[in-house]
Amino acid sequence: MDQILFNIGLLIEYPMVNLKIVIDGVMIGALFALAAYGLALVWGVMNVKNLAQGDFVIAGGYTSWFLVKTGWLQSIGISSNIVALIGVPVAFGVMAAIGWVIYKLIITRVIERDLFTSLLATFGLAIMMAQIMNLLFGSDTQSLKLDYETLYFADGLIDVPIAKLIGVCMAAGLALAVILFMKNSRMGQAIRATSQDSRAARVMGIDTEKVYAFTFSLNAAICGAAGAIIVMVWLIQPFYGITYSVRAFVVVTAAGLGNLPGVIAAGLGIGAAEQYGGHIFGIGYQQAIAVTLLLIVLFFRLLQQRRKRQALN
Repeated sequence: MDQILFNIGLLIEYPMVNLKIVIDGVMIGALFALAAYGLALVWGVMNVKNLAQGDFVIAGGYTSWFLVKTGWLQSIGISSNIVALIGVPVAFGVMAAIGWVIYKLIITRVIERDLFTSLLATFGLAIMMAQIMNLLFGSDTQSLKLDYETLYFADGLIDVPIAKLIGVCMAAGLALAVILFMKNSRMGQAIRATSQDSRAARVMGIDTEKVYAFTFSLNAAICGAAGAIIVMVWLIQPFYGITYSVRAFVVVTAAGLGNLPGVIAAGLGIGAAEQYGGHIFGIGYQQAIAVTLLLIVLFFRLLQQRRKRQALN
């Protein structure tokens, strides 16, 4: 308890520490929002609650890490830092292909099914992916240590690693590209139409089966790119997927389906909340904070539904 009070006192005595925590929260929250947007797509369009969301993120991280560490990308003669950045689009493409295969083998059987079936199938998928990654890459944590410098502000109280800053910019760029695709492309319009009413979309001539396959592949690709960014600035491990799945569910549940500004705001807010919780209670409690936030969001969603039912009665 004394340590907790001491940590709170630091926030009051040194206001700049709050700014550092918020900056760190925004950096990791941007990646939470990116993964959560993919989950919102799959959930809203296909009614699939994907518990393997975080495992797709970790798989994307391992894809980039493997290509860089084995020298496959470095053989083209570019510096290791630039090669690491090339790993992001590579992971995007590889995970899109993997997502399409998984869709054909597993997801087609749970589209628009009940909640229990969807959760059970994707939970099994998450376990399978984690075990495969454990067999292929081992259980040790991995990361790409890039030789970027760190920027210091406020007499060294605030530090911003350039690698993390690049990662946030890449996440923002990818999110913007997905938004423009969804608004301006024919497939993006078909996805939005299918999410609103799949039966009406079929009547209008939209191939919903093709839309479903593309949506799940796009989600896997987004997760893959997010994982490739994460491995440049944080650690990955085969069984870390659940941590990102929980956070993605918190973000989507808090923001609501189809609410992209809400997804971004919720992702950044949860990132900041976790950083504050880690500072006050200790790093080991960050995951507990994410679970607590999920329970709180579910509780308030339940209250909202009850109020709507009472209003209708």
